[in-house]
Amino acid sequence: MPYTTPEQWDAYYRSGQTFRRLGDTERRLLAEHAPAPESGLALDVGCGLGELARHLAGSGYRVDAVDYAPAAVDLAQRAGDGDEDITYRVFDIEQDSLDDLPHPTYDLITFRLGWAFVRDRTRVMNRLRERLRPGAALCVITPVAPAPPEKPGIILDDEEIGLLCAGWAVAERHDADGLAFVVLRGPVPASVECGGKGRRPSPHALTGAGVVVTDLAGRILLGWSARRAVWELPGGKNDADEDFVDAAVRELQEETGLKADPADARLLALLMDSVHGIPRMTAAVRVTGHTGEPSVTEPELVRRWEWHEITDLPTLAQPLFTPSAHVINTVWPGLLPGLPPVHRYPVASAPMRG
Repeated sequence: MPYTTPEQWDAYYRSGQTFRRLGDTERRLLAEHAPAPESGLALDVGCGLGELARHLAGSGYRVDAVDYAPAAVDLAQRAGDGDEDITYRVFDIEQDSLDDLPHPTYDLITFRLGWAFVRDRTRVMNRLRERLRPGAALCVITPVAPAPPEKPGIILDDEEIGLLCAGWAVAERHDADGLAFVVLRGPVPASVECGGKGRRPSPHALTGAGVVVTDLAGRILLGWSARRAVWELPGGKNDADEDFVDAAVRELQEETGLKADPADARLLALLMDSVHGIPRMTAAVRVTGHTGEPSVTEPELVRRWEWHEITDLPTLAQPLFTPSAHVINTVWPGLLPGLPPVHRYPVASAPMRG
Protein backbone atom coordinates (compact mmCIF):
# COMPACT_ATOMS: atom_id res chain seq x y z
CA MET A 1 0.00 0.00 0.00
CA PRO A 2 1.20 3.59 -0.54
CA TYR A 3 2.14 5.33 2.69
CA THR A 4 1.08 8.95 2.27
CA THR A 5 -0.56 9.98 5.58
CA PRO A 6 0.51 9.99 9.24
CA GLU A 7 -2.32 7.54 9.98
CA GLN A 8 -0.98 5.04 7.46
CA TRP A 9 2.51 5.37 8.88
CA ASP A 10 1.16 4.98 12.41
CA ALA A 11 -0.43 1.68 11.38
CA TYR A 12 2.86 0.66 9.73
CA TYR A 13 4.90 1.24 12.88
CA ARG A 14 2.26 -0.11 15.27
CA SER A 15 2.25 -3.38 13.31
CA GLY A 16 5.92 -3.85 14.15
CA GLN A 17 7.33 -3.01 10.74
CA THR A 18 10.42 -0.90 10.33
CA PHE A 19 13.07 0.08 7.81
CA ARG A 20 16.47 -1.38 6.98
CA ARG A 21 18.77 -1.21 9.99
CA LEU A 22 21.64 1.27 10.05
CA GLY A 23 24.64 -0.52 8.54
CA ASP A 24 28.33 -0.47 9.38
CA THR A 25 29.16 1.25 6.08
CA GLU A 26 26.71 4.04 6.84
CA ARG A 27 28.23 4.47 10.29
CA ARG A 28 31.71 4.65 8.78
CA LEU A 29 30.67 7.19 6.14
CA LEU A 30 28.98 9.36 8.75
CA ALA A 31 32.16 9.30 10.83
CA GLU A 32 34.29 10.21 7.79
CA HIS A 33 32.10 12.92 6.28
CA ALA A 34 30.11 14.33 9.18
CA PRO A 35 32.00 13.96 12.46
CA ALA A 36 30.46 15.85 15.34
CA PRO A 37 32.09 19.23 16.05
CA GLU A 38 32.26 20.57 19.56
CA SER A 39 28.68 21.16 20.76
CA GLY A 40 27.49 19.84 17.40
CA LEU A 41 23.77 19.92 16.69
CA ALA A 42 22.03 17.54 14.27
CA LEU A 43 18.53 17.38 12.81
CA ASP A 44 17.33 13.88 11.88
CA VAL A 45 14.32 14.24 9.55
CA GLY A 46 11.97 11.26 9.30
CA CYS A 47 13.61 9.68 12.31
CA GLY A 48 11.35 6.63 12.37
CA LEU A 49 12.20 4.48 15.39
CA GLY A 50 15.22 6.64 16.25
CA GLU A 51 18.11 4.33 15.38
CA LEU A 52 20.06 6.98 13.44
CA ALA A 53 19.27 9.64 16.04
CA ARG A 54 20.69 7.43 18.79
CA HIS A 55 23.80 6.74 16.70
CA LEU A 56 24.37 10.46 16.13
CA ALA A 57 23.90 11.17 19.83
CA GLY A 58 26.45 8.47 20.61
CA SER A 59 28.83 10.12 18.14
CA GLY A 60 28.75 13.43 20.00
CA TYR A 61 25.80 15.32 18.53
CA ARG A 62 22.83 16.78 20.31
CA VAL A 63 19.98 15.63 18.10
CA ASP A 64 16.54 16.95 17.20
CA ALA A 65 14.71 13.91 15.79
CA VAL A 66 11.45 14.60 13.95
CA ASP A 67 8.86 12.47 12.20
CA TYR A 68 5.29 13.21 11.16
CA ALA A 69 4.02 9.83 12.38
CA PRO A 70 3.14 10.08 16.10
CA ALA A 71 3.58 6.31 16.50
CA ALA A 72 7.17 6.51 15.27
CA VAL A 73 8.04 9.30 17.70
CA ASP A 74 6.36 7.47 20.58
CA LEU A 75 8.22 4.22 19.88
CA ALA A 76 11.52 6.05 19.34
CA GLN A 77 11.18 7.82 22.70
CA ARG A 78 10.51 4.52 24.44
CA ALA A 79 13.51 2.85 22.78
CA GLY A 80 15.76 5.77 23.72
CA ASP A 81 14.41 6.42 27.20
CA GLY A 82 17.06 8.35 29.09
CA ASP A 83 18.78 9.80 26.00
CA GLU A 84 19.22 13.35 27.25
CA ASP A 85 20.96 14.39 24.01
CA ILE A 86 17.92 13.63 21.82
CA THR A 87 14.77 15.73 21.51
CA TYR A 88 11.94 13.91 19.74
CA ARG A 89 9.09 15.81 18.15
CA VAL A 90 6.12 15.12 15.88
CA PHE A 91 6.81 17.39 12.91
CA ASP A 92 5.77 17.45 9.23
CA ILE A 93 8.77 18.68 7.27
CA GLU A 94 6.56 19.60 4.27
CA GLN A 95 3.65 21.30 6.02
CA ASP A 96 4.98 22.71 9.30
CA SER A 97 7.05 25.88 9.52
CA LEU A 98 10.74 25.22 10.05
CA ASP A 99 10.69 28.18 12.43
CA ASP A 100 9.00 25.79 14.88
CA LEU A 101 11.97 23.40 14.97
CA PRO A 102 13.75 23.26 18.35
CA HIS A 103 16.81 25.08 16.92
CA PRO A 104 17.26 27.57 14.06
CA THR A 105 20.41 26.01 12.52
CA TYR A 106 22.32 22.74 12.52
CA ASP A 107 25.78 21.28 11.88
CA LEU A 108 24.25 18.20 10.25
CA ILE A 109 20.86 17.41 8.73
CA THR A 110 20.11 13.79 7.89
CA PHE A 111 17.33 12.29 5.82
CA ARG A 112 17.55 8.49 5.83
CA LEU A 113 15.30 6.27 3.66
CA GLY A 114 12.59 8.92 3.44
CA TRP A 115 13.51 11.38 0.71
CA ALA A 116 11.56 9.48 -1.97
CA PHE A 117 8.38 9.97 0.09
CA VAL A 118 8.69 13.79 -0.03
CA ARG A 119 6.49 15.31 -2.72
CA ASP A 120 7.73 18.93 -2.87
CA ARG A 121 11.41 18.00 -2.75
CA THR A 122 12.76 21.20 -4.29
CA ARG A 123 10.92 23.45 -1.85
CA VAL A 124 11.76 21.29 1.16
CA MET A 125 15.44 21.16 0.21
CA ASN A 126 15.53 24.94 -0.24
CA ARG A 127 14.17 25.40 3.28
CA LEU A 128 16.48 22.79 4.83
CA ARG A 129 19.61 24.28 3.25
CA GLU A 130 18.74 27.59 4.92
CA ARG A 131 19.08 25.81 8.28
CA LEU A 132 22.69 24.74 7.76
CA ARG A 133 25.48 26.39 9.73
CA PRO A 134 28.67 27.39 7.84
CA GLY A 135 30.56 24.23 6.94
CA ALA A 136 27.61 22.01 7.82
CA ALA A 137 26.52 18.97 5.82
CA LEU A 138 23.18 17.67 4.65
CA CYS A 139 23.16 13.90 4.22
CA VAL A 140 20.53 11.95 2.26
CA ILE A 141 20.67 8.17 2.47
CA THR A 142 18.32 6.54 0.00
CA PRO A 143 17.59 3.38 -1.94
CA VAL A 144 18.36 3.74 -5.63
CA ALA A 145 17.05 2.08 -8.78
CA PRO A 146 16.18 -0.66 -9.44
CA ALA A 147 13.52 -0.82 -6.72
CA PRO A 148 12.39 -4.12 -5.23
CA PRO A 149 9.08 -5.00 -6.95
CA GLU A 150 7.28 -5.30 -3.63
CA LYS A 151 8.31 -1.76 -2.61
CA PRO A 152 7.57 0.67 -5.46
CA GLY A 153 7.97 4.40 -4.94
CA ILE A 154 10.66 4.23 -2.25
CA ILE A 155 13.71 4.74 -4.46
CA LEU A 156 15.44 7.46 -6.42
CA ASP A 157 16.99 7.01 -9.86
CA ASP A 158 20.07 8.76 -11.22
CA GLU A 159 17.99 11.68 -12.52
CA GLU A 160 16.49 12.29 -9.07
CA ILE A 161 19.94 12.07 -7.49
CA GLY A 162 21.09 14.68 -10.00
CA LEU A 163 18.23 16.99 -9.04
CA LEU A 164 19.08 16.47 -5.38
CA CYS A 165 22.72 17.43 -5.96
CA ALA A 166 22.01 20.58 -8.00
CA GLY A 167 22.92 23.90 -6.39
CA TRP A 168 25.65 22.73 -4.00
CA ALA A 169 29.37 23.57 -3.94
CA VAL A 170 30.11 20.01 -2.84
CA ALA A 171 27.93 17.03 -3.74
CA GLU A 172 29.43 13.61 -3.07
CA ARG A 173 27.77 10.26 -3.66
CA HIS A 174 29.02 7.11 -1.96
CA ASP A 175 27.81 3.52 -1.96
CA ALA A 176 26.57 2.20 1.37
CA ASP A 177 25.93 -1.47 0.62
CA GLY A 178 23.47 -0.66 -2.14
CA LEU A 179 22.18 2.59 -0.70
CA ALA A 180 23.19 5.98 -2.12
CA PHE A 181 24.90 7.99 0.62
CA VAL A 182 24.79 11.60 -0.61
CA VAL A 183 26.69 14.36 1.22
CA LEU A 184 25.85 17.96 0.31
CA ARG A 185 27.74 21.04 1.47
CA GLY A 186 27.81 24.74 0.63
CA PRO A 187 24.54 25.87 -0.93
CA VAL A 188 25.35 27.82 -4.09
CA PRO A 189 22.96 30.62 -5.12
CA ALA A 190 21.88 30.13 -8.71
CA SER A 191 20.17 32.25 -11.33
CA VAL A 192 17.20 30.58 -12.88
CA GLU A 193 17.62 29.55 -16.50
CA CYS A 194 14.97 29.09 -19.14
CA GLY A 195 14.98 26.15 -21.50
CA GLY A 196 12.93 24.96 -24.41
CA LYS A 197 11.68 21.45 -24.97
CA GLY A 198 13.77 20.99 -28.07
CA ARG A 199 11.28 19.35 -30.43
CA ARG A 200 10.32 21.25 -33.59
CA PRO A 201 6.51 21.62 -33.85
CA SER A 202 4.93 20.74 -37.17
CA PRO A 203 2.17 23.42 -37.34
CA HIS A 204 2.85 26.95 -38.58
CA ALA A 205 1.76 28.41 -35.25
CA LEU A 206 1.19 27.12 -31.73
CA THR A 207 -1.47 28.36 -29.34
CA GLY A 208 -2.16 27.30 -25.80
CA ALA A 209 -2.51 28.33 -22.19
CA GLY A 210 -0.22 28.42 -19.18
CA VAL A 211 -2.00 28.19 -15.84
CA VAL A 212 -0.85 29.82 -12.62
CA VAL A 213 -2.49 28.10 -9.64
CA THR A 214 -1.45 28.52 -6.02
CA ASP A 215 -2.23 26.69 -2.78
CA LEU A 216 -3.53 28.24 0.43
CA ALA A 217 0.02 29.20 1.41
CA GLY A 218 0.54 31.08 -1.87
CA ARG A 219 2.87 28.48 -3.43
CA ILE A 220 2.81 27.96 -7.18
CA LEU A 221 2.36 24.56 -8.83
CA LEU A 222 5.08 23.43 -11.26
CA GLY A 223 5.65 20.08 -12.94
CA TRP A 224 9.01 18.48 -13.70
CA SER A 225 9.26 17.45 -17.37
CA ALA A 226 11.78 14.63 -17.27
CA ARG A 227 11.99 14.37 -21.07
CA ARG A 228 12.86 18.02 -21.50
CA ALA A 229 14.53 18.69 -18.14
CA VAL A 230 12.53 21.83 -17.31
CA TRP A 231 9.97 22.95 -14.73
CA GLU A 232 6.69 24.01 -16.30
CA LEU A 233 3.23 25.29 -15.42
CA PRO A 234 0.12 23.21 -16.02
CA GLY A 235 -1.36 23.93 -19.41
CA GLY A 236 -1.20 23.05 -23.07
CA LYS A 237 -2.68 23.58 -26.50
CA ASN A 238 -6.26 24.67 -26.90
CA ASP A 239 -8.54 22.50 -28.99
CA ALA A 240 -10.35 23.77 -32.07
CA ASP A 241 -13.03 26.34 -31.11
CA GLU A 242 -11.92 26.22 -27.46
CA ASP A 243 -11.15 29.52 -25.76
CA PHE A 244 -8.07 29.97 -23.64
CA VAL A 245 -9.83 29.96 -20.26
CA ASP A 246 -11.70 26.73 -21.03
CA ALA A 247 -8.45 25.22 -22.31
CA ALA A 248 -6.66 26.23 -19.12
CA VAL A 249 -9.31 24.68 -16.87
CA ARG A 250 -9.41 21.49 -18.94
CA GLU A 251 -5.63 21.11 -19.10
CA LEU A 252 -5.32 21.77 -15.38
CA GLN A 253 -7.62 18.85 -14.61
CA GLU A 254 -6.17 16.55 -17.27
CA GLU A 255 -2.57 17.15 -16.20
CA THR A 256 -2.86 17.48 -12.42
CA GLY A 257 -6.31 16.25 -11.35
CA LEU A 258 -7.16 19.69 -9.93
CA LYS A 259 -10.66 20.88 -10.77
CA ALA A 260 -11.51 24.55 -11.30
CA ASP A 261 -14.57 26.45 -12.42
CA PRO A 262 -14.04 28.75 -15.44
CA ALA A 263 -15.57 31.50 -13.29
CA ASP A 264 -12.47 31.21 -11.07
CA ALA A 265 -10.10 31.63 -14.01
CA ARG A 266 -9.05 34.88 -15.66
CA LEU A 267 -7.16 35.57 -18.86
CA LEU A 268 -4.48 38.12 -17.99
CA ALA A 269 -2.49 38.49 -21.20
CA LEU A 270 -1.52 36.96 -24.50
CA LEU A 271 2.20 36.31 -24.91
CA MET A 272 3.81 35.82 -28.30
CA ASP A 273 7.31 34.58 -29.01
CA SER A 274 8.65 32.01 -31.44
CA VAL A 275 10.11 28.52 -31.32
CA HIS A 276 12.16 27.12 -34.23
CA GLY A 277 10.89 30.02 -36.33
CA ILE A 278 7.23 29.19 -35.65
CA PRO A 279 5.02 31.79 -33.91
CA ARG A 280 3.91 30.70 -30.44
CA MET A 281 1.00 32.27 -28.58
CA THR A 282 0.56 31.54 -24.88
CA ALA A 283 -2.41 32.71 -22.85
CA ALA A 284 -1.51 33.63 -19.28
CA VAL A 285 -4.40 32.34 -17.15
CA ARG A 286 -4.70 32.82 -13.40
CA VAL A 287 -6.87 30.31 -11.49
CA THR A 288 -7.88 31.45 -8.00
CA GLY A 289 -9.99 28.52 -6.85
CA HIS A 290 -9.63 24.76 -7.22
CA THR A 291 -10.40 21.47 -5.52
CA GLY A 292 -8.34 18.32 -5.12
CA GLU A 293 -4.67 17.53 -4.71
CA PRO A 294 -2.16 17.49 -7.60
CA SER A 295 -1.31 14.07 -8.98
CA VAL A 296 0.67 12.76 -11.94
CA THR A 297 -1.88 11.80 -14.58
CA GLU A 298 0.38 11.96 -17.63
CA PRO A 299 3.72 10.50 -16.47
CA GLU A 300 5.03 10.44 -20.03
CA LEU A 301 4.90 14.27 -19.98
CA VAL A 302 5.33 15.33 -16.36
CA ARG A 303 7.12 13.23 -13.79
CA ARG A 304 5.77 14.98 -10.69
CA TRP A 305 4.05 18.14 -9.47
CA GLU A 306 5.44 20.31 -6.69
CA TRP A 307 4.26 23.44 -4.89
CA HIS A 308 7.10 26.00 -5.06
CA GLU A 309 7.64 29.16 -3.03
CA ILE A 310 7.31 32.20 -5.28
CA THR A 311 10.50 33.69 -3.84
CA ASP A 312 12.46 30.55 -4.85
CA LEU A 313 11.72 30.90 -8.56
CA PRO A 314 14.47 33.44 -9.40
CA THR A 315 17.08 31.01 -8.03
CA LEU A 316 15.83 27.62 -9.24
CA ALA A 317 18.72 25.26 -9.86
CA GLN A 318 16.96 23.81 -12.94
CA PRO A 319 15.53 25.64 -15.98
CA LEU A 320 11.98 26.92 -16.38
CA PHE A 321 10.10 26.26 -19.61
CA THR A 322 10.29 29.61 -21.40
CA PRO A 323 6.52 30.18 -21.93
CA SER A 324 5.91 29.26 -18.28
CA ALA A 325 8.50 31.83 -17.21
CA HIS A 326 6.74 34.52 -19.27
CA VAL A 327 3.35 33.63 -17.74
CA ILE A 328 4.80 33.77 -14.22
CA ASN A 329 6.36 37.15 -14.98
CA THR A 330 2.92 38.35 -16.10
CA VAL A 331 1.38 37.49 -12.73
CA TRP A 332 4.37 38.80 -10.76
CA PRO A 333 5.98 41.46 -12.98
CA GLY A 334 9.76 41.68 -12.61
CA LEU A 335 10.06 38.45 -10.60
CA LEU A 336 12.18 36.79 -13.31
CA PRO A 337 14.54 39.33 -14.87
CA GLY A 338 16.49 38.72 -18.05
CA LEU A 339 13.91 36.54 -19.81
CA PRO A 340 14.03 35.96 -23.58
CA PRO A 341 12.06 38.50 -25.64
CA VAL A 342 8.27 38.22 -25.74
CA HIS A 343 5.37 40.33 -27.02
CA ARG A 344 2.92 40.80 -24.15
CA TYR A 345 -0.67 41.88 -24.80
CA PRO A 346 -2.59 42.54 -21.54
CA VAL A 347 -6.24 41.57 -21.65
CA ALA A 348 -9.01 43.42 -19.83
CA SER A 349 -11.46 40.73 -18.77
CA ALA A 350 -14.43 40.50 -16.42
CA PRO A 351 -13.67 40.22 -12.68
CA MET A 352 -13.37 36.70 -11.32
CA ARG A 353 -15.93 35.27 -8.95
CA GLY A 354 -15.15 35.77 -5.26
